[in-house]
Amino acid sequence: MKDFIITTDTTADLPESYVAEHGLGILSLPCTLEGVTYTWEHPLPVREFYDSMRGGSLPTTSQANPQEVFAMFERLIAEQDADILHISFSSGLSGSCNSCRIAAEELAEKYPDNRVVIVDSLCASMGEGLFVHKAVTMKEAGKSLDEIVSWLEENKLHIVHNFTVNDLFHLYRGGRLSKAAAFVGTMIQIKPVLHVDNEGHLIPQRKVRGRKKSLIALVDAMEQQVGSWRDKNDIIFISHGDCEEDARFVADLVKERMGYETFLINYVGPTIGAHTGPGVVTLFYMGDYR
Repeated sequence: MKDFIITTDTTADLPESYVAEHGLGILSLPCTLEGVTYTWEHPLPVREFYDSMRGGSLPTTSQANPQEVFAMFERLIAEQDADILHISFSSGLSGSCNSCRIAAEELAEKYPDNRVVIVDSLCASMGEGLFVHKAVTMKEAGKSLDEIVSWLEENKLHIVHNFTVNDLFHLYRGGRLSKAAAFVGTMIQIKPVLHVDNEGHLIPQRKVRGRKKSLIALVDAMEQQVGSWRDKNDIIFISHGDCEEDARFVADLVKERMGYETFLINYVGPTIGAHTGPGVVTLFYMGDYR
């Protein structure tokens, strides 16, 4: 049986150390800031990215095109003669997943002895990262590519995403809020709590007043949604937009209320952060429903 490589996108927001330790392939979804385009191979330090946004810079992002995906997958096949399992950024948020599928079809014709399997995660940020982590854990436990794909397809809608933002402007710019709602909400300190739904879209869940209440609301939602997965979560993922203290506050509250001990906390990278802005805090875990 041919060996296989797990690949994912920069949108998974996994630490570089994790990517290196587990030998993951990373597909870059570029972010352009002040006329310069940054990728996984040519990164912008994440604190500089958020400092630029606080200073008024407005980054833009773009999806991966089929030619770029084809080139990455072909390089991996040439280097390792392995099959590829690519866990993609949500098709509800980007066309990159479709680009991956197009590239996989073209590769099947050129390299019929190498499989390229695309799984639409319907996830974002470290929700996608947690989904990848589950695949990595199974691979390192000796599970086959087909066994992993079966589990992923059966359980993707149990990856729960809950997050809050500190600045409504970025949601307005991304089309998630009206200009009036963003203005009024900012004036009265409204902080929305959002999630990623079963179609992989960002959807507002509720509104609370004040930053601390919005962080507590993330854990309130977790208590409701975790359900039968309460004793099955071995790690909780949290990502943040250059506000680690707030992320730690959420982790401590999860530990206090839920008893979980193991966390992976990392920055929201530029590709996602361009749309959520500084101050976003996200909480990811396995639960009964999204």
